Amino acid sequence: MELRIQGLPTDEVIALRAGRGDAYGQPALVRTAEGPANPCRHCLGLIDEGCDKLVLAYRPFETQQPYAETGPIFLHADDCPRYDSASLPEWFLFLDPAVVRGYDEEDWIRYDTGDVVAGTELEARCRRILSDPTIAYVHIRSKFNCFQCRVDRD
Repeated sequence: MELRIQGLPTDEVIALRAGRGDAYGQPALVRTAEGPANPCRHCLGLIDEGCDKLVLAYRPFETQQPYAETGPIFLHADDCPRYDSASLPEWFLFLDPAVVRGYDEEDWIRYDTGDVVAGTELEARCRRILSDPTIAYVHIRSKFNCFQCRVDRD
């Protein structure tokens, strides 16, 4: 099974960069990236230390419901290309640990799919979760439960 990994939609990122409110209705904060752990959720690349980043609350679900978690994310302050690939970015190998879990068509967590794994196991775990036809997609999150990306079947 081929995977489809994409960053946040470009139109959504453009709107956030232009001042549209985040999940809480607040404009994104501009901060300077410090250290190596500043992943942009649009290009799924790491924001270089010293560069401007946006910090905002994000809810990766279209509607509010009990399982629609909201948390902090980073975006490049400047333009970057949207990530769209059949494989995860190489730096995901170093997510240790990472949280994975599948969701059904109604965006509800399927508890039987949730796991904490090493970054080296992420693609295989996503394939295994998505082999169940009742699973619509998978989220990958950091050990701090910060949303990283969504994984779909291609």
